[in-house]
Amino acid sequence: MTSTRTPLVVVGDALLDHDLCGRAERLAPDAPVPVVHGTRRSSRPGGAALAACLAAADGRPVTLVTALGDDSASDTLRGLLAGRVELVEVPLEGALSSKTRVMAGDRPLLRLDDGDGRARAATGAAEDAVTGAAGLLVADYGRGTADVLRDALGRATAPLVWDPHVRGLPPVAGVRLATPSAQEARAFARHLDSGGSGDAAGLRTAARDARTLVRAWQAQAVVVTLGERGALLSHGETPLLVPTPAAVAGDACGAGDRFAAAAAGELADGALTEAAVQAAVHAATRYVAEGGARAVATEERPDTPEPAPADGDITGDAVRLAARVRTAGGTVVAAGGCFDLLHAGHVALLQAARRAGDCLIVCVNSDDSVRRRKGAGRPLVPAADRVRVLRALECVDAVAVFDEDTPERILGELRPHIWAKGGDYARTELPEQPLVESWGGQVLLLPYLDGRSTTGLARRAALAPTPPQAAPGDSRRPPGPAPTRHAFPGHDVVPAHRPAPLATPWEEPAR
Repeated sequence: MTSTRTPLVVVGDALLDHDLCGRAERLAPDAPVPVVHGTRRSSRPGGAALAACLAAADGRPVTLVTALGDDSASDTLRGLLAGRVELVEVPLEGALSSKTRVMAGDRPLLRLDDGDGRARAATGAAEDAVTGAAGLLVADYGRGTADVLRDALGRATAPLVWDPHVRGLPPVAGVRLATPSAQEARAFARHLDSGGSGDAAGLRTAARDARTLVRAWQAQAVVVTLGERGALLSHGETPLLVPTPAAVAGDACGAGDRFAAAAAGELADGALTEAAVQAAVHAATRYVAEGGARAVATEERPDTPEPAPADGDITGDAVRLAARVRTAGGTVVAAGGCFDLLHAGHVALLQAARRAGDCLIVCVNSDDSVRRRKGAGRPLVPAADRVRVLRALECVDAVAVFDEDTPERILGELRPHIWAKGGDYARTELPEQPLVESWGGQVLLLPYLDGRSTTGLARRAALAPTPPQAAPGDSRRPPGPAPTRHAFPGHDVVPAHRPAPLATPWEEPAR
């Protein structure tokens, strides 16, 4: 299907980003540093490449003009971009810059930077892409791509959004919108106005800096992004504050790229600057709420297969499914519980939860977790079997297993839009509710079928009468129709004129 959205050309410095994500629950014995375990490594486009992928995820054709070389990081990034954006390369001198973050949940502990490559020169194809663009975004990361194409950017007639970097040059004159963060705006304005001072996070300082930059850069407008408070838009006079639609918590890495890509796309489609900024604030808020840059990440698989975890990596599959659904604009629903002896009440709840969104991920307590919650006699069914039964249900798209007493950790990885619980929790304080609401999620109670419970099923099964057993050496058969000998030795059949029993003597009748 042909997109109805205006194509966008993104110019800037592409990076290769890696995340090493795990859990930190203790300090190392030899130094006061956290020990991260259970790690998963993922890679994703970074810098201008991330901005291009986010713009493409909005459903518009995107061309990325960036510097790439013949190093391994450049090759990896080309593979990650294939099928997402059209790539126009300029030569890179040195190795492509890459970042590796070590994460404990959503919290970065450490960042390692490699590569110091810079764009060497423009090419005719790159200049043609810029001057012929219908919409333009410069995502400057201070590594020279915007610098070598500066002349072409100055000649471009398309609406131009410039996301500047303190190590780069200022925007070309006449840009439609510049999008520095509060800290970047303070740094730029300080160089221009030696008398300026103030808190980089304050609204008054942001307003003064934006006014200074509008005049110095000859920009039509400057919008200073303020994180969780939204953005401040200035045309040089009284500024407009555009607040976030909700207070959300999460990994904000790439939120500036999400903001700039959304604003550039809206302006290319003909929106007014104020409307474009409002749409960009909403897009950036949603981006953080839905997990941030992880939505465009690709988990790396080792060349030598590692031993599969106990749950067969079904939890990793669930996390990836949630990211794909969010990226496509869908609604992720999650439900949780032990699901020991699956019964009609469970099925009704899961069917209702699935109808509330575009995918249903079931979070299941591990055997140890169930044992701590329910006692030494539980679970009756081991986790592997419970998972297999749940995955067989048509309404269940994925299953994740968690070992803790409560599901906060796995919810933090899945970040569902809806956390579904049975109506029997209506008057119960759910410990996970503040977490779900922190990223804009909603806890949803669903009707629960009365009289259905695993405990009740187990109790009735324990009280059921035991079929009589023949004593050792007793050749008498238990009560029932007498079989007749079949023509083939070893085969007994029930006489045709008598009804067959509902169950064989060694099976408990169905109840």
